[in-house]
Amino acid sequence: MNDNELVYRRVLRAPRERVWRCLTEPAELAQFWGPAGMDTPIEGIVVELHPGGRFETLMVGEHGSYRMVATFTEVVAPERLAWLEPATGMHTTSTLTDLGDDGTAVVIRQRNVPETMLVPEARAGFLTSLDRLEQHLAHLEEVDRT
Repeated sequence: MNDNELVYRRVLRAPRERVWRCLTEPAELAQFWGPAGMDTPIEGIVVELHPGGRFETLMVGEHGSYRMVATFTEVVAPERLAWLEPATGMHTTSTLTDLGDDGTAVVIRQRNVPETMLVPEARAGFLTSLDRLEQHLAHLEEVDRT
């Protein structure tokens, strides 16, 4: 890993197909996308799920908003999703590995990360979005049981 690359790993207790849906469907993304303290309204999400398609989110918080505008570079359901943010040159690749009854291993690799996103606070914020995804998946599992 070089200085402008970040890698996040998490094992999620959910089937790979469900994790994929959460990462690719606007109604699901709106439930967890962004760090703690930020909301991502469904109206601000665009997912054109094919290479060359748009991927846009608008995160809104107490201290302002942040719009991500990206283009999908790779879509291999349900195992690999990649996008490029042209404004910064940052490239994100999410790989989902089916672990059977143990859930799904998620590896998120970000390359050409802007300096502002390399600070510990930004990295910690990204981890809270993974926490929120984990909580959302647990909620979906609970709904399935009822």
